[in-house]
Amino acid sequence: MDQKILIVEDSAATRAFIISTLDQINGFEFFESPTGFEALKLLPHHAFNMIITDINMPNINGLELVSFIKNNPSYRHIPLIIISTEGSSRDVEKGLSLGADEYLVKPFEPEKLQKIIKKYL
Repeated sequence: MDQKILIVEDSAATRAFIISTLDQINGFEFFESPTGFEALKLLPHHAFNMIITDINMPNINGLELVSFIKNNPSYRHIPLIIISTEGSSRDVEKGLSLGADEYLVKPFEPEKLQKIIKKYL
């Protein structure tokens, strides 16, 4: 059975890049959300094995999404990766302190994302 990965990213090109990067590893079903708000609507309908989110998005941003997920007993067990252009040590520290399991700064090497995915799935 395929593992379900939710990709929350407002850039369609970046979502496509993440999917093509992870498609090289078999066994995943991808769900895409352009906003944190849309992601929150998907959560109750699927048993996601991982969530990958950007920070800078309209409506609910990635940090708010991380905070919601990690403070909700139904979802806090889901590994969560932030992928963002916000790469200062303060940004990374904030994302991890809210509960993100990993923080990857854009642009990133596809192999680095694949390694992180293999670590958790």
